[in-house]
Amino acid sequence: MNRFSKFVLPAVVSSVFLLSGYAQAMGGSSDEPTPPTCPKGQVYDQKTKTCMVDKGAMIGDESRTDYAYALAKAGRYQEALDMLNTLQQPNTAEALNYRGYATRKLGRTDEGISYYLKSVALDPKYPKVREYLGEAYMIKNRPDLAREQLATIKTLCGTGCEEYRDLAAAIDGHPES
Repeated sequence: MNRFSKFVLPAVVSSVFLLSGYAQAMGGSSDEPTPPTCPKGQVYDQKTKTCMVDKGAMIGDESRTDYAYALAKAGRYQEALDMLNTLQQPNTAEALNYRGYATRKLGRTDEGISYYLKSVALDPKYPKVREYLGEAYMIKNRPDLAREQLATIKTLCGTGCEEYRDLAAAIDGHPES
C-alpha cells in the first residue's frame, strides 16, 4: 500500500460515514432536510434561514411544523409539542404525524398511534407517517400491523425509500429511530 492509499483512503471512508451520519441525524427524507434547532424560546424561520425570537404570526405554520420535527429529532420532544401547539392549523397530516412522533418518543405510544391514524386519514399516501405508525406497532408488539404499514409504504415509494428501509429495520429488530 503506497503512502497515498494509506492515509487518503481512510480519510475518504471516514468522511462518507460522517456525512451519512449527519444526513441521518437531520431526519426526514433525503429530499427534505429538517431545519437546524435553535436555543429555547426561538424558532427557525425558513424564509430568513435564521433563528428568531418567536413573535406569533411572523412565522408561518409550515416553518413551525418543520421546526417542531427538527426539535423532536433532536430529542427535544416536549418543546416540539409546545411548538405544534402554536399552529394556526394543527390538523395537517405533517403536524399530526410529528405530534405522534413526539408523544411516542415521550413513552405515550397509544396517544402517538392516535395522532398517526388521524394523519393517515388526512393523507393515506404519506410514507413517513406509515413508517412511524409501523414503529409504534412494533413497540406495542404488533409486528403484523407493522408489516401492513411496510407493505403500504412499498406501494407508495418502493423498497428503496428511507421510510421502507427504516421500518424494515425496526421490524427486523434494528430500529434506526
